[in-house]
Amino acid sequence: MTFLVPLLVLVPLLGAAVALGLLRHQRIQRAITVAVLVIALAVAATLMVLVDQHGTIVVQVGGWEAPYGISLVVDRLSALLLTVSASVLLIVLLFSIGQGLAADDSEAPVTIFYPTYLVLAAGVLDSFIAGDLFNLYVAFEMLLVASYVLITLGGSEQRVRAGTTYIVTSLIASAIFLSAIGLVYGATGTVNIAQISERVAGLPDHVQLLLHTMLLIGFGIKAAVFPLAFWLPDSYPTAPAPVTAVFAGLLTKVGIYAIIRLETIIFPSPDLNGVLLVVATLTMVVGVLGAVSQTDVKRLLSFTLISHIGFMVMGVGLGSVAGTAAAVFYTVHHIVVQTTLFLVSGLMERIGGTTSTRSLGGLLKAAPLLAALYLVPAFNLGGIPPFSGFIGKLGLFRAAAIDGSPLAYVTIGAGVVTSLLTLYALMRVWDAAFWRPKPAAEPAAPHAAVAEAHETLRAPEPAPVTISETDGSVLTGGSVTVTDAASAGGASRPSADTGEKVRLPRMMVAVTTVAVLGSVALTVVAGPLYGYATRAAQSLESPVQYVQAVLGERP
Repeated sequence: MTFLVPLLVLVPLLGAAVALGLLRHQRIQRAITVAVLVIALAVAATLMVLVDQHGTIVVQVGGWEAPYGISLVVDRLSALLLTVSASVLLIVLLFSIGQGLAADDSEAPVTIFYPTYLVLAAGVLDSFIAGDLFNLYVAFEMLLVASYVLITLGGSEQRVRAGTTYIVTSLIASAIFLSAIGLVYGATGTVNIAQISERVAGLPDHVQLLLHTMLLIGFGIKAAVFPLAFWLPDSYPTAPAPVTAVFAGLLTKVGIYAIIRLETIIFPSPDLNGVLLVVATLTMVVGVLGAVSQTDVKRLLSFTLISHIGFMVMGVGLGSVAGTAAAVFYTVHHIVVQTTLFLVSGLMERIGGTTSTRSLGGLLKAAPLLAALYLVPAFNLGGIPPFSGFIGKLGLFRAAAIDGSPLAYVTIGAGVVTSLLTLYALMRVWDAAFWRPKPAAEPAAPHAAVAEAHETLRAPEPAPVTISETDGSVLTGGSVTVTDAASAGGASRPSADTGEKVRLPRMMVAVTTVAVLGSVALTVVAGPLYGYATRAAQSLESPVQYVQAVLGERP
């Protein structure tokens, strides 16, 4: 079944090429994108079962044996993250299709959203199967190039400014990573991860420390750990809701995955474990303090994203099977729950016209189902029993207690404080947006979508775009279409201003409901899932197994 592994990258790239060629067939473009991600999910789920039963699957591209060729490696960690990532990519795609249909743009000419989204998917999936550092770098660049396009869709001044920060930061991280790859090759004579693991122990200690630190910094920027996370809160909230959701769910986890590989396969020694625990503590505390100070839902969720990255780094920093297993489990939990919360925030923005808690209100009466869809993942992220967030944090705290060092107990305290403050911040949003009445209306200003549409129409060379009726989010292309009552003179978008119940687009609500149910399902299958994560951690803590799988038995 080794032929399945290359399909994870090949099928999305071919789908992107076909979708790009169908410039005036939007429905076919959508169908191709959905079909590609369904295939990717099926392949990932199949590999997850096969790897658990038969061990690591390795493909030597072009028949060139390692370390001379490109190795694609799928072990339990890769297979688990491939399955979860493909699921999230499919869910978010369906949400974006629902948002596009709700904006009445089904007949609009296509844009680059769908092919770009498939390139992003190929980059994410390739990251999880890369068996050498340079292929990992290529995968990073593939998903980053796609993310540059997605984060600036619409071309508004705010998005371009935020996108510029994101691009510059990503380029710096890529430059550091590429420089580290060059140094690793100069020191070991290879970029194959398995062979590096064999040779790195023979290097002088100061050389090992330099290589280890440079790779950790490069991956840390991508994972958004403190103090390298300054770029995230200003970049993610400006993008369209589906784009923000997939970024929050997956892009930082690619960095976490790389850190796990770095600390277990390439540099399994505990030299920087103490540094990782300090970084984890600061990431949790600083991130959650940023969250409690926010009045915008998307920015608040962006800061909680940073703070909960700290939990994953904590598990890695403990340097034990129990800690790594808890980190893997928590990574899966966070991918699903954080993505779900950003999808819910997109629905909140659709009703209220904003994500500012100063302007939102009355959503409980206007959309009771939306209130429930928000509350469940909010409790989960806050770590309320018996949700998967509680199970993951309990596993991390237990692993830290087994470690028994003073620094480990400090991280436990930081984790408890972070959980409580996360719950406080999310419940404050509940009180402001759902429970209290909507604040009295201030003198009306043009809706963001209208302003962005006028800005597009005034441009010297306007690009054909379709602007969502909610927030100006450009998802699928075409002529400018604004359905806000202020500009179109027709029925306005759903609004909670009157306090009456409003109807949200069925497809968007259905997809978000599936995402919420998926987050609950993590609790239902927590036992088997945690067992799978533990087996993955056991494999990671024995680098010899990985080396033998890639390089074969050696005398």
